[in-house]
Amino acid sequence: YAFAKKYDLPIREVVLGDYIVGKAFVDDGVLINSTDFNNLTSEKAREAITAKFGQKVVKYKLRDWVFSRQRYWGEPFPMVHDENGKAYPVSEKELPVVLPKVDSYEPTGTGESPLADIKDWVEVYGYINDEGDFVSSKKSDKRAKLFKRETNTMPQWAGSSWYYLRYIDPQNKKAFVDKDLEKYWSPVDFYVGGAEHATRHLIYARFWHKFLKDVGAVSFDEPFKKLQHVGLIVADDGRKMSKRFGNVVNPDEIVATYGADSMRLYEMFMGPFDQAISWSTNNVIGVRRFIEKVWRLQEKLSTESASKEIISLKHKTIKKVTEDIPAMAFNTAISSLMIYVNALDKESAVNADDYKDLILMIAPFAPHVAEEIWDNIGGKKSVNIAPWPEFDAKLAESDTIKIGVQVNSKLRGEIEITKDTSEEEAVKLEKSNEAINK
Repeated sequence: YAFAKKYDLPIREVVLGDYIVGKAFVDDGVLINSTDFNNLTSEKAREAITAKFGQKVVKYKLRDWVFSRQRYWGEPFPMVHDENGKAYPVSEKELPVVLPKVDSYEPTGTGESPLADIKDWVEVYGYINDEGDFVSSKKSDKRAKLFKRETNTMPQWAGSSWYYLRYIDPQNKKAFVDKDLEKYWSPVDFYVGGAEHATRHLIYARFWHKFLKDVGAVSFDEPFKKLQHVGLIVADDGRKMSKRFGNVVNPDEIVATYGADSMRLYEMFMGPFDQAISWSTNNVIGVRRFIEKVWRLQEKLSTESASKEIISLKHKTIKKVTEDIPAMAFNTAISSLMIYVNALDKESAVNADDYKDLILMIAPFAPHVAEEIWDNIGGKKSVNIAPWPEFDAKLAESDTIKIGVQVNSKLRGEIEITKDTSEEEAVKLEKSNEAINK
């Protein structure tokens, strides 16, 4: 439609409806200028056109899953082939089929798996039992015939599609997971993965889990309660880190220079958890200085009560960090901690209890430093098992609120007022705001 309008091409109206002049009509209506299909509604016309010119088919967006690889590493398929190429499953009593020990497992270059060259593993004698399964036997057995094992192996998905269940009961030799343990631990509360997981691993794992549920092997319909994407940390030039580009950051070097806590804290502070962020070693220095500032606060601990402003800021910080951690908003949680630490740094003395609460909040982000400080200030046991600080909702309330100002239904800006600001005072603030009154 847009192309035709731009180049002044004739547009033939074929559907009558409540259209708007100057816009293409894309809704259902009644057909006109359509020969045999005139006066039919769009719904009936679709059926009639389909019947006359073709047939209706359902096209699934899901594609067949190529579940085989031509490589050594991978679970062997428990299948054998007879001399005519007919496939048979290996008897359950002979599972699992184990990979042979080899000196070389590099690709063959022929398109076949490296296993295809291992004759004494590929060729196996046996017979097909009454259930239609292959049972291995000695060559001398009267029933024995020569079969060849399937040489393709399963991809990594064969293990990763159900590993979360095996983690629950990894030493069980009788079942892949004990049913009582599965009921207790499942489903997975939180699943973190890259964006590609939504179109690959998540789909595969759910397929496997749905099958396991259908056969009564698991007790929950869904394997994961929540999925959270994680963004990539890219190089400072914005590209993916790669040896080819020579832009890889060695974490061992960062840890050796600035400390493990500095690196961990920077990774969580550098941006939103689900977005790609460029790495900057220079910015690690700023995070290191923040940790040093937290450490130096030990030098001015006191039993004196903090000011009202500091107490209010403390409760706002506890509230912010408490809410941001489960939301994976680590960067804003750390930002609020930095604001609080900067305020404490300006004080002549820091209340010891307030400082303990600060260290408790920093512990998830900088556990090594937090543990050492916790021990220095007389904390009992580990900082990681100490009760989390609580906030007073009233003290955590913001002193000011922002109000959007609209002119002719368009947002022109904001004004910030206190809760006690009168309507008259708010109007004066709005009129004095140059950005709003341009």
